[in-house]
Amino acid sequence: MQALRPRNLTMLPQRRLLTHHHCNDASEVPENIADEAPPEQSEDIRGPRQGRDVLAAIRQPAALDPGLYIVATPIGNLEDVTLRALRVLRDADCILAEDTRHSRKLLSYFSISTQLYSFHEHNEHVKEAQVLERLAQGASIALISDAGMPAVSDPGAKLIAAAVHARHSVIPVPGPSAVLASLVASGLPTESFQFVGFLPPKASQRQKRLSQLAGVEATLIFYAPPHSLAAILDDMAATLGGSRRCVVAREMTKLHEEFSRGSLEGVASEMRLRGCKGEVTVVVEGSSGSEALAPSDAQIEAQLRELISDGVPASHAAKLAAKQLGVPRSSLYETAVRIKGETG
Repeated sequence: MQALRPRNLTMLPQRRLLTHHHCNDASEVPENIADEAPPEQSEDIRGPRQGRDVLAAIRQPAALDPGLYIVATPIGNLEDVTLRALRVLRDADCILAEDTRHSRKLLSYFSISTQLYSFHEHNEHVKEAQVLERLAQGASIALISDAGMPAVSDPGAKLIAAAVHARHSVIPVPGPSAVLASLVASGLPTESFQFVGFLPPKASQRQKRLSQLAGVEATLIFYAPPHSLAAILDDMAATLGGSRRCVVAREMTKLHEEFSRGSLEGVASEMRLRGCKGEVTVVVEGSSGSEALAPSDAQIEAQLRELISDGVPASHAAKLAAKQLGVPRSSLYETAVRIKGETG
């Protein structure tokens, strides 16, 4: 076997120049990306200072097989990127990124100059047909998100489904995952888990979704925005049970990585007091079967109708029913008002 020789990635092969030419065709990709100096590396991201030297361990550039490559990228620490991911990003014809400015930090750090195009939730319906056309022409296209695996609570799922439907090759390039990292570090059962993603931002809808998960015995994993974390944990405690164990994983793999462990009730109280910043994943113990199941919508409505038919005002009916059924009052108020309007 021929020994691998260290090389400087800035000495790009002729193929890179050709692939950049057809990826830059304005008729195919209407968006122009201006050349600009790469942003400085964030101070809270730990990684090797000589990123370009890592590529010395990767084989010489070669054409990738045609297809859509789903590439995982670091969730914070640049050292977590895989050698295979770097090779695919280097050798692909072009890269689709959720945020080009953010992803350019990673590519610049490792001296990867593959053409970068934006692909996010606001333009994916427009770009999808163009990407499928390029795949039909035999292109190799890498898809990345800001962090972790694309299409997991990130753009890309629709494009991947369309590529599969069109019988194009879809190649996963696995790597960092906030879901799995938080699960294995949580200390909670790992043999069965359910990834929920982000809960609805509206409290009543969030509580309804949580009530649907109350009986799930698998460990539950959520993404959560830091500014509403305390409210989310309060709803979890009220709906799932305040004694359930949970872990709030914050800024994983970064300089200020932190795991807050305890009961839902306890951690919710802690977050109310000190607040929270950064990327957050919440891992919650599954149902033990001993907790009382959350009442169904039909049970809630029946209870409210009974109280309102007895002349209780809608607001007070919601308060009484919430106490009787063990659910947050805010999740019942809209239903109570609707019933009151129907009954006069």
